[in-house]
Amino acid sequence: MVLQHVLRLSSILRSALSVQLRRSMGLSAVAFNKARELDPIQKLFVDKIREYNTKSKQAGGPVDVGPEFQKEMNESLTRLQRMYGEGDLTKFPEFKFEEPNFEETPK
Repeated sequence: MVLQHVLRLSSILRSALSVQLRRSMGLSAVAFNKARELDPIQKLFVDKIREYNTKSKQAGGPVDVGPEFQKEMNESLTRLQRMYGEGDLTKFPEFKFEEPNFEETPK
C-alpha cells in the first residue's frame, strides 16, 4: 500500500519535473538565439532589406523602377478609380464607426 503511494507520488513528481524542464529549455533556447549573432545568410538578407528601406525612403517610392512601371501603375489606378469610384487608392481607407445608442426612447 505504501509502495503504491510512493510510486504514484514519484510518477506525479516525474511529470511535473519533465514539464518544468521543457519550459526551462524552451526559454533558454529563445534567449540563446537572441544572444548569438545571425548566421551569414540571415545577416545578408537583413542587410539587404535595410539597404532597400533606406533607398526607398530616399527615392520616395519603389527603387530601381523604370518608366514602364510608373505607366502601368497609373493605368491600374485609373482603371480601379473608374470601377470603384473616386478617392485616393494609394492610401488605406479610414473607417469611422459610431457608437450605437442603447438608451430606450419613450413612446
